[in-house]
Amino acid sequence: MKRISELTEPEVLALAIANEEEDARIYLNFASKLRQQFPASARVFEDMAAEESHHRHLLLELYERKYGKELPYITRADVKGFLKRNPVWLADGLRIDTARKQAETMEYEASIFYAKSAEQARDTDVRKLLGDLAEIEKKHESLAAKLGEANLTPNARAEEDATKRRLFVLQIVQPGLAGLIDGSISTLAPIFAAAFATRISWDAFLVGLAASIGAGISMGLTEALSDDGEITGRGHPWVRGVACGVMTAVGGLGHTLPYLIHNFWTATIIAGIVVAVELAAIAYIRWKYMETRFTSALVQVVLGGLLVLVTGIVIGSS
Repeated sequence: MKRISELTEPEVLALAIANEEEDARIYLNFASKLRQQFPASARVFEDMAAEESHHRHLLLELYERKYGKELPYITRADVKGFLKRNPVWLADGLRIDTARKQAETMEYEASIFYAKSAEQARDTDVRKLLGDLAEIEKKHESLAAKLGEANLTPNARAEEDATKRRLFVLQIVQPGLAGLIDGSISTLAPIFAAAFATRISWDAFLVGLAASIGAGISMGLTEALSDDGEITGRGHPWVRGVACGVMTAVGGLGHTLPYLIHNFWTATIIAGIVVAVELAAIAYIRWKYMETRFTSALVQVVLGGLLVLVTGIVIGSS
């Protein structure tokens, strides 16, 4: 691998041409994946691709004028200093924030490359073009500043923010909430039944641990296998499965961990407090993301939780 300082001017121009071509294709890929849900940002990425293509033509014209039509073959992989890119543009469920962050990283890297290459260039035409491109790329700190806020108007941003929120609710909040409800409520009966049946904290802890992890695995698999997200727009099934499974386990472990305390009544009182916090958290999430009135959500969740809790205590005490 060569360092940038070791490249000849023809190699620098050839590398710049290859980079601009690759970046344009990446931006077009971003636009294609985002067009359906984020049309305004897709147009921005299309404009970015067009701009990169324009840069490529400028570089090609200069190269042909100076060195002819034979380009040396060189890519980022042949030069030290370039960041290894995570190919997020290949992801099926590309997130708009991920695409924007990747674009900003690409522009920053391009500005550094052009600036360093311009410093070492001896040919005045090459030095001028590379310096101009470095200044252009340096101004591209955000997509809105880069290609005109006309594409990302306040209304367009509001629509895209609403879409992002909807996707977040569908892909993360809904499966996570389902898991939290199941883990927090369904595990109450076995944990408190074991606690009141044995009056031994460690036994209750083992039952709670097994119930929480088992429920997490079961709920995670159920969610992941429920649908592939292609039609419903709920995102990658395993992302939803992980969100659901983890939150199920967390919901059960919350009131299981207090039974690591040796004293049975102390552990049970703390576990009861944790249950109250969990139920309030569930009601809050339903109010914030699911458009359910907080009082209504709280009553529904608390009523269901109390019924399961009492069931566990009665069975364990009998």
